[in-house]
Amino acid sequence: MIGEVSHFFSILASGLFFLSFVFSIRTYSGNHNLEVLVSRVFSYGFSFILISFLLYVWLAIQSDFSIRYIAEHSNKDLPTFYKISSIWSAHEGSMFLWILFLAGWSQLFNYSLSKNDLLKAPAIGVLAFIIFGFLIFLLFTSNPFETILPIAPTNGADINPVLQDPALVIHPPFLYLGYVGFVIAFAYNTAFLIKGDMQINWESVIRSWSLAAWILLTIGISLGSWWAYYELGWGGYWFWDPVENVALMPWLAGTALIHSLYVSSRSKVLRGWTILLSISVFSLSLFGAFIVRSGIIDSVHAFANDPQRGLYLLAFSAVLITSSLTFYVYRLPQLVSKNLVVAKSKESFLTINNILFAAAIFAVMLGVMYPLIFDYLYNERISVGPPYYNTIFAPLTFLASAFLVFSVGSLWQRSSKLFFLKSFLSMSIIFALIVTMFSVYFYQEYQWWFIGGIFSGFLILIRYFFLIVDSFMKKNYFNKSSATAHIGLGVLILATTLNAALSYEKIINIKPGETYKGDAYEFFLIDFDLINESNYDSVQAKFSVKPIDSSKEVFFMFPEKRKYFIRGQITSESAIKITPLKDIYMTLGDQLESGYWVVNIQYNFLIRWIWIAAAIMCFGGFTALIERLRKS
Repeated sequence: MIGEVSHFFSILASGLFFLSFVFSIRTYSGNHNLEVLVSRVFSYGFSFILISFLLYVWLAIQSDFSIRYIAEHSNKDLPTFYKISSIWSAHEGSMFLWILFLAGWSQLFNYSLSKNDLLKAPAIGVLAFIIFGFLIFLLFTSNPFETILPIAPTNGADINPVLQDPALVIHPPFLYLGYVGFVIAFAYNTAFLIKGDMQINWESVIRSWSLAAWILLTIGISLGSWWAYYELGWGGYWFWDPVENVALMPWLAGTALIHSLYVSSRSKVLRGWTILLSISVFSLSLFGAFIVRSGIIDSVHAFANDPQRGLYLLAFSAVLITSSLTFYVYRLPQLVSKNLVVAKSKESFLTINNILFAAAIFAVMLGVMYPLIFDYLYNERISVGPPYYNTIFAPLTFLASAFLVFSVGSLWQRSSKLFFLKSFLSMSIIFALIVTMFSVYFYQEYQWWFIGGIFSGFLILIRYFFLIVDSFMKKNYFNKSSATAHIGLGVLILATTLNAALSYEKIINIKPGETYKGDAYEFFLIDFDLINESNYDSVQAKFSVKPIDSSKEVFFMFPEKRKYFIRGQITSESAIKITPLKDIYMTLGDQLESGYWVVNIQYNFLIRWIWIAAAIMCFGGFTALIERLRKS
């Protein structure tokens, strides 16, 4: 009964969103009395979709296996929070969550806009149409309310074991919040293009919304990377998997958008480019939804193959993107600024970095699409792996870092005189070169990407160090939020570079009672324990690890292999010893006929600093957002 009520509220919500869209169209004919109704009906639609989702959560908590989706992706023995997270563990439920967040962002935006805002009704109309389209997709091709008749099973099939993890409870929600958050910039700028009033200051409206979406997407991607590292047992943080890449592209476009908004709001140049970015970033989110949910790629993250879903998403995305681009082309002559970007000004350096972001997006898009096109043309599967992406991204990152440093301390709409011997820029370059040469000598690493990564990372950190010191000494203002975020970028470049250069692994064969002596540690395999839990059996190894430096204490590590009862799935659970500069990462392999066990020991240098860097970047973005909200 509750399932039917939840289903009914979703259907009712789709009708209300469509009605809000129709009313918004009617406002173009001059019927301004409908503008209030557009907003009010939209709010009712959000209320109904929220009620529908909350009822569905209750069904999951109560283990109502008359609902097919819950029966296939949950189990009565699961903890409550895993029963809830099972909702977004597969396609239908995660699409439901996507729509809820889409409606939630839109309702917050609806509530925040003044009733006198000229773009409110058309923007809410665009949002209503988008939500309606996704609700139709949910109800007709991906129905999470489908029932099992006449007799429901007594227990469910359980959630995938690798998804039974706290990080996976929060990773998809943050990722989806970031994905769909960019719909605000898309809808408001589309409304601006439809309206055609060039005097409207749309930049100030969407800056905070775009920044909030960027922060959430950064958190979502970082959580996914962290989860993959410790849960999947491979010891890496980024694999350049197609689904990882389709999350990265909106992040790159969103990063370009918030920088471009900064330029266009300050100097009124790049308005056309900024609007194109706002269209692009949500378009890339739609592209990601199509890639993940159509089944056209092979990925551990992709959902089931269903051509009907893929065709609908492709057609709906094409309607949205084509419509917005049509209005963009129509208004482009009015968007072109009479003011040119001044060479060696702050906006010129930010513009160059925008171009580099666009190049990075194109490179990732090519890497995702080329295997699909090749397979279609030649019926032969190929893959584009890390060597391609690393070769492309490293030089683009180094160039972007250089122009970022050039922009620090440069002037708006005026050419900056860069005196080599007297400026902080030259001092930063000299100190970064010295540190780089020392690093090359110390680590005996001569590869171009190592030299470029060390130089770029330290160049950013040293330049901002000089900026902060100079500002405090002269009591000058500097953008603390921007400095914090970019310091995080410098730390990220250094951490990824040193992690790639210094990390290594050893694969050993060992049995109880034996010791493996590594470079800095002795690993003694004490014994194995057999562990019986409610939903799996486990073989757990117990290692005593003694640092060769006898002044440090002995510690223990417990890698294990689990076999889950219901699915019969076998997983490797890593054991990780965390230190400030490196992780010791151990996974248990198979047992050989000789009685020996295969054990993989990895030394992952500075890997924690990758997520610390992401946290610093998010903190910088968050403080910038708080400052903007406080001022407004």
